[in-house]
Amino acid sequence: MKFENRYGLATSQKYDCLLFDLDDTLYPLSSGIARECGNNIKDYMTEKLGIPKDKIVELSDLLYKNYGTTMAGLRAIGYEFDYDEYHSFVHGRLPYDNIKPDLVLRSLLLSLPLRKVIFTNADRVHAAKALKKLGLEDCFEGIICFETLNLMHTNAASNNSEIFDIVGHFNRSEPVGSLPKTPVVCKPSESAIEKALEIANIDPNRTLFFEDSVRNVQAGKRVGLYTVLVGKSTKVKGADYALENIHNMKEAIPELWESDRKSSDVGYSGKVAVETSVRA
Repeated sequence: MKFENRYGLATSQKYDCLLFDLDDTLYPLSSGIARECGNNIKDYMTEKLGIPKDKIVELSDLLYKNYGTTMAGLRAIGYEFDYDEYHSFVHGRLPYDNIKPDLVLRSLLLSLPLRKVIFTNADRVHAAKALKKLGLEDCFEGIICFETLNLMHTNAASNNSEIFDIVGHFNRSEPVGSLPKTPVVCKPSESAIEKALEIANIDPNRTLFFEDSVRNVQAGKRVGLYTVLVGKSTKVKGADYALENIHNMKEAIPELWESDRKSSDVGYSGKVAVETSVRA
C-alpha cells in the first residue's frame, strides 16, 4: 500500500513521525536521574509546602498514580506554587553528568528520514539540558514540554479552599465522591496527548510513540498512536513493540529504515527548537 507523506511524496512507509518521551526512554533508568528527581520532589513537598515527612511517601505515590505526575496531583488537591520554581527545585539539582553522550542513538536517529519530536512532561530547561548531555540536541524537529501544554494555565489559582485529603479518601472502605481535577495538562491524560498531536500537526495513525511508561503507552494507543514500550523486553497490552533498550530500534523495527524516501526530503531546522511549541 502506498501512502502520501506531509511533503506530498508517495511512500510505502507506514510511519511519517516518531514521537519520543525523554526521561528513561532516550537514556536508561540506570542513570539515576529518575531516583534523584523523585527525592527532589519529596524535598520540595516538605521544604516548600510544609507537608510532614511521614506523609510524603504515601501522598506522592497516590498523586502520581492518580494524576500522572506528583505536580499535577499537588495542584489538584489544593496546593498553590509557582511552576517555574517547582521545576527549578526539582530539576536544578539533578546529576546531569550521569547522562552520557550517546553516539549510537545519535547515528540511529540521524539515519531515519522521518519527523522526530520530543514529548515530555518535564519543563523546557530540563529537556534542553538532557538532550545536550546526550548529544542529541540537533536530532529533533522540536519539543512538546510542560510549557507547551500549560501555556495558558501557568500558576492558575486553585478552586479549592482547603487541601483535599486524598489519603483519607482512599483509606475509606468505600471512597465517597470523585477526585478533584487538576489544572495541569500532562501525560497520561488522553486529552493532553491529543493536544500535543494537534499542536505539532501529527497524525496519530502515522506516528510511532516511544515511551518507558506502560500507562502512557496505553493512553497513546487509545488515541490512535502506534506504540513502543522502552526498557522492557516483553510487550504489554497497548504496546505494538517492546525494546529492552532504545539502541535496539533497528533490530526490533527494521521497517523504519525500509523507506523509499531520502533524508533530503525531510526539512529540519538543524537545531532543536526548545520552545513552548514545536515548529510545524
